[in-house]
Amino acid sequence: MGLQCGIVGLPNVGKSTLFNCLSNAKAQSANFPFCTIEPNVGVITVPDERLVKLEELVQPQRVLPATVEIVDIAGLVKGASKGEGLGNKFLSNIRETDAIIHVLRCFDNDNITHVDGSVDPVRDKEVIDMELQLKDLETVEARLQKSEKAAKSSKDPEMKKLVEVLYLYKEALESGKSARSVELTDTQEKVAHDLWLLTNKPILYVCNVDEASVIDGNSYVDAVKNAVADENAEVLIIAAQTEADIAELDSYEERQMFLEDIGLKESGVAKLIRSAYRLLNLETYFTAGVKEVRAWTYPKGAVAPQAAGVIHSDFEKGFIRAEVIKYSDFVQYKSELGCKEAGKMSIEGKEYVVQDGDIMHFRFNV
Repeated sequence: MGLQCGIVGLPNVGKSTLFNCLSNAKAQSANFPFCTIEPNVGVITVPDERLVKLEELVQPQRVLPATVEIVDIAGLVKGASKGEGLGNKFLSNIRETDAIIHVLRCFDNDNITHVDGSVDPVRDKEVIDMELQLKDLETVEARLQKSEKAAKSSKDPEMKKLVEVLYLYKEALESGKSARSVELTDTQEKVAHDLWLLTNKPILYVCNVDEASVIDGNSYVDAVKNAVADENAEVLIIAAQTEADIAELDSYEERQMFLEDIGLKESGVAKLIRSAYRLLNLETYFTAGVKEVRAWTYPKGAVAPQAAGVIHSDFEKGFIRAEVIKYSDFVQYKSELGCKEAGKMSIEGKEYVVQDGDIMHFRFNV
């Protein structure tokens, strides 16, 4: 679907180390600012135990998991909204992404330089928040100037609604709040969609800790959680360097033993990928046959023809119906035939809202 999460943060907080753990693409990682100049893009496989179970039951020739794109963006510094450092490039890169993974340094290490000379993740968060807010305020004020003139000379009610929304954003941004903190009605949401404000993107905070803090966190993590308590944002704890060590191990068994030794059931990377997938408001349906078991990504709330269009546009254009089996039923009755015989296959039309985990077969005619 081409949706992307951008990894952002100040220089030297562990962005590229984390990206390297997520992707086979090897971003340069070194102890100096602006190590990442061009944004690196990784296509990341989404871990899904349901796909493993379907493979076991169907025994297909191949299995294709869902994926999500992660972009490693150059580190931002204070003054980026005015072009400091790589500011303009950073801001244009982040504007192109659909959601933000904000990495915060929550560990002490005298051998790794901090751009501000000390470790303070809340301060670091506020630096990036301010730069994005200043850029958004610039965008809103420029758009407001044009829209107010247009609203006076036009009878279009949409233009007046846009002006209302722009003033709401302006008030929030001027008071140091992000655009995502503004509560809009459904009508206002539609009007605001094309503004593409940086601080309106959904966000996930990743606290990069040392290995000793990976389970319970530390005082830095506690400070971050308190700082974002009113943002309705998820906070993940990950030890990026430990994840990098795990990624170097050759076998699945070795990686699992390593995780068990430090008290984890699964890697932080797996949790992060799933969180990124949810952050993009994505869900998964499956197709299951002897040739292929495959996970398909669709936007949450999509109806059956839209989900069919993910496979091919002809499926959406010529949609007739969808044959749907719930994942739990497929597991219980072991096969498509077993589900049919048990009356567990439903026939759904154009208004059916696809549910996460549905196993689907589409009928179409073009």
